[in-house]
Amino acid sequence: MILIADSGSTKTDWALACGATMVKRIATQGINPFHQDMETVKSILEDELLPHLCECEVDAVYFYGSGCREEFVPAVTGVFAEVFPGVRQIEARGDLLGAARALCGAGEGIACILGTGANSCLYDGKTIVMNTPPLGYILGDEGSGAVLGRLFVNAMFKGVLPDSVRREYLSSTGQTMADIIRRVYREPLANRYLASMAPFIHEHLDCTELRAVVTDNFRAFFRRNISPYNHRELPVNVVGSIAHYFKAELDEAARAEDFTLGLIERSPMAGLVKYHSAG
Repeated sequence: MILIADSGSTKTDWALACGATMVKRIATQGINPFHQDMETVKSILEDELLPHLCECEVDAVYFYGSGCREEFVPAVTGVFAEVFPGVRQIEARGDLLGAARALCGAGEGIACILGTGANSCLYDGKTIVMNTPPLGYILGDEGSGAVLGRLFVNAMFKGVLPDSVRREYLSSTGQTMADIIRRVYREPLANRYLASMAPFIHEHLDCTELRAVVTDNFRAFFRRNISPYNHRELPVNVVGSIAHYFKAELDEAARAEDFTLGLIERSPMAGLVKYHSAG
C-alpha cells in the first residue's frame, strides 16, 4: 500500500494505492514547507489525513509539493517518519519532479505545470536536467493563470477588448477598476485573484480579441520557457487546470511556435500512481 501526495499551498490531494489500483482519494489543506513549520505540517497529517486512513498499513509515502526545495527535504521526511513509523520508504520532492514523473514516467521528455503559476523542465527519465526559472507572475510565469488574468485586465481597460466584455465582467463580479487595482496592489495573494478570472475568460473565448490574449500568453510560454531546452523533437507534456481547460488554445500556440503537445492532464495523480506502481 503506497500513499502519494500532490500538494500546493492551498490543498493537498492524497491517493492511497495498492499496486496500480487507486483505493482512496483524500483532500487536506495544503502543505508547503517554505511557508509552514514542521509542527504545523505534523498537525495537518495527524488531524486531517490519518483519520481517513483508518487501519490501512502504509508501506511507502511519496510527497510532491510546491515549496519542497532540497533544503526542506530532511525536515519533511522526518515529520512523515514520526507520523508513519515503520514505513519502509519516504520520499519528498518538488511538484515539478512529480509532474515529470507523472507525465513522462521513466522516459525523456519536457514536462510543464500550467495552473495558477507556471513551471517547466527537461527530464531525462530520472532527474530534471534543465529548468527555465519561472520567476513568478510579476517577472515571468508566462502561460499561467495569474499572468492570463493580468493580461486580461490590461486588455480590458486599455481598449484591446470590446466594451461589452468589460461591462459584462464588471457587472458579473460587482467590481470597478479601482476594486481590481486595490485587490492586486494592496491585498495578499494577488496571483490567485488574477488566476480566478480564468473561468470568465474561458466562457468568452468566442471573442476573437480575448482568444488572442490567451494564445499570446501561451506563445510567450513556449518562446521564453520551452525554447531554451533546444529539443523541439520532444513533445511538450503539461499538467494543470489552465492547460486542461485551454487545451485548444495551448495546442494552437504550440503549433505556432513549432512545438508539439504530448499528454495534457488536469492532475498528476493518475500518472504518479502508475509511475510508483511500476517501480
